[in-house]
Amino acid sequence: MFSGIVEKIGTVARVHDTPGGRAVSIRTPAGWRFGDGESVSVEGVCSTVQRRSARMFRVVYMHETLQRTTLGSLVPGSPVNLERSLRLDGLVGGHLVQGHVDTTARILGVRADGDAKIYRFGMPARYMRYIVEKGSIAVDGISLTVVDASARAFTVSLLAYTLEHTTLGGKGPGGLVNIEVDLMAKYAERLLRR
Repeated sequence: MFSGIVEKIGTVARVHDTPGGRAVSIRTPAGWRFGDGESVSVEGVCSTVQRRSARMFRVVYMHETLQRTTLGSLVPGSPVNLERSLRLDGLVGGHLVQGHVDTTARILGVRADGDAKIYRFGMPARYMRYIVEKGSIAVDGISLTVVDASARAFTVSLLAYTLEHTTLGGKGPGGLVNIEVDLMAKYAERLLRR
């Protein structure tokens, strides 16, 4: 479980295919220590640390993850949002994020709004029912508040700080992002169906 508050932008060091998927080695941020099997959010995807050293940690993604997320396009040098898993005695600065990406969305447009920027995303209509004005959404692992939502698109406002300290600031129209809709909306829908 994560809070959607990106701690560091990491850099992919190596990528290689394995029989079961793809292994990605990421440079370990200064001061970070991992145990084998620990979870870390990489671009919003809950990832298990399988091998580690002082300078790098390795995660492996199965084909399902590569098809459903943007991680299949990672190459050496790619920047990635990183967040360590929540501690039960820690603060939740964003909202509860599982790291289970639902789909990808395409950036349809970016416009200035003072020091902030408004990003507009288009995505499959079947996921839009979980997105509401002023609700929470995770975009590439970043906890954001929805400004507005229509049948096939939604917008968020990003402060200059968020643009500078996450990978989203380097993405523009046409770019793909990972989306995790609010977990509570999915549970509420399931309960109401019963």
